Amino acid sequence: MALRFSANLSWLFPELPALPARLEAAAAAGFQAVEAAWPAGCPAQALRAAAERAGVRIVLLNAPPGDQDAGEMGLAAVPGRQAAFRQGLAAAVQYARAVGCPRIHLMAGRVPQGTERAAVAAEMETTFIENLRYAADLLAQEDMTGLVEPINNRITDPRYYLNTPHQAAAILEKVGRPNLKLQLDLFHCQIMDGNLSHNLETYFPLIGHIQIAQVPGRHEPDSPGELNFPYIFDLLESLGYTGYVGCEYAPKGDTQEGLGWLRSYRQNRGLQPGGTSMAAE
Repeated sequence: MALRFSANLSWLFPELPALPARLEAAAAAGFQAVEAAWPAGCPAQALRAAAERAGVRIVLLNAPPGDQDAGEMGLAAVPGRQAAFRQGLAAAVQYARAVGCPRIHLMAGRVPQGTERAAVAAEMETTFIENLRYAADLLAQEDMTGLVEPINNRITDPRYYLNTPHQAAAILEKVGRPNLKLQLDLFHCQIMDGNLSHNLETYFPLIGHIQIAQVPGRHEPDSPGELNFPYIFDLLESLGYTGYVGCEYAPKGDTQEGLGWLRSYRQNRGLQPGGTSMAAE
């Protein structure tokens, strides 16, 4: 089965200022699904209306990141911020319900300033597990899935708590909730561990969402870099992956002009721009 790609509106079409306009541009480029970080400043009604007009699904949103002015980037594993996490989760669920989004990324957050990672690791894991159980039970009432994403601490975010698929899998096992899944961004995974084929096969049962970008530039999949995306796409198909592949990369230039990789993928599989089979037309 051909892969389903989702345009990350927080990264693609940066030439357009508002999420609804970016969503419409994604639809015009042939995307049938979109995702975004926490959509601060964009009313849910406006985003839903744009999605309905364009015939596009909103498949993933982030929970609020916390106080970014204070350096926060997620709250789920941050000791002492449990009340703020629950408040943000409630807002995320309300927004996701309003736009018909079934998945919420529960960002772990950063090791607090002025503390050593090793000194707070156990407390952060305990906080993370407790918050994830709370979130999973709340999301289950809405038939939603929560996602946790390892983010590399070598380049992107040195203080981020959750860094590897192995760490995430261990935490998900301890949480023990079927509606919590792994959000595997191959950009971060390559930087932290490499060995993508083995990691995809090993953690495949846990994966609820995948994101892509070339390494190290974090640009289009066909830009110069370490990753062989035609091989990776073939591997995902052979594994039977039916979720979405989020395009979370920084376009090197015009977003539409940089989608040659996606046009080639569709053409090689006999698909129309929207992802439907030419044979079915």
